[in-house]
Amino acid sequence: MGKILCSTRGGEASIRTQKAAIQRAKETGDELIFFYVVDVEFLAQADYAMRSDVVTGEMDKMADFLMAMAVERAEKEGIKARYLIRHGNFVKELEETVREEGITLVVLGRPADNQSAFKLATLQELARKLEEDLDVEVWIPD
Repeated sequence: MGKILCSTRGGEASIRTQKAAIQRAKETGDELIFFYVVDVEFLAQADYAMRSDVVTGEMDKMADFLMAMAVERAEKEGIKARYLIRHGNFVKELEETVREEGITLVVLGRPADNQSAFKLATLQELARKLEEDLDVEVWIPD
């Protein structure tokens, strides 16, 4: 049995990615783990005083809520799932999690619009790098 790591955030595009990962877990019987990275590096660019611990705490609450919803979606489809929330740089945390958890498939969500953190070409390059460096399958569902 393998382990599917579904990197996700919030919004409609993420829900489509979550549903694709849930379907894949149903087909394969693999364990499903939803994955979210809280990254507050943007605070270093702020021109005003802001307590990063307060912002991080609020972002953690939001992440916990979004991941609980993803797990609930999976459970409604008969799939037992869990989630991991990490802090820091997305790529670094993703790579570390793949290694630590023994992940066999990484599911990355396709960028939905110009507001996405990644462009499709950048995401495809990340997928190629993960496959090459970590010997893990990466899937970007349509």
